[in-house]
Amino acid sequence: MTERPPDLGDLERDVMQLVWAHAPITADDVRKRLKRRLKESTIRTVLRRLKEKGFVTYVTEGRTFVYRAAEPRERVAAKAVQRVVDWLCDGAVSEVLVGMIDTAMLDDKELDALAKKIDAAKKGKA
Repeated sequence: MTERPPDLGDLERDVMQLVWAHAPITADDVRKRLKRRLKESTIRTVLRRLKEKGFVTYVTEGRTFVYRAAEPRERVAAKAVQRVVDWLCDGAVSEVLVGMIDTAMLDDKELDALAKKIDAAKKGKA
């Protein structure tokens, strides 16, 4: 997958959420789990596009394609945030984090978890 992942449409995002949550997963499984009722051929088309964009991989079991995410959700999310940081803040991640704290986007539990991750990262670099 490239450093700057392509944008996802709403349906692609919904399908990716299912892939991340339920992989390995087939097109039929995706169709059954989606809140919208779509034809399996539509789901196969979406999965093919996600493969072309580098979001999913698949193996063939018999005649069935079984899909998995190419990368964990956290890594894809981090790359998406990096795009925003680069675009709006000239690459200054600290501006985004401070903004998230200042606007109370993070609750106490999330702040504690973030602080622990920062401490662990500092110790790892020492």
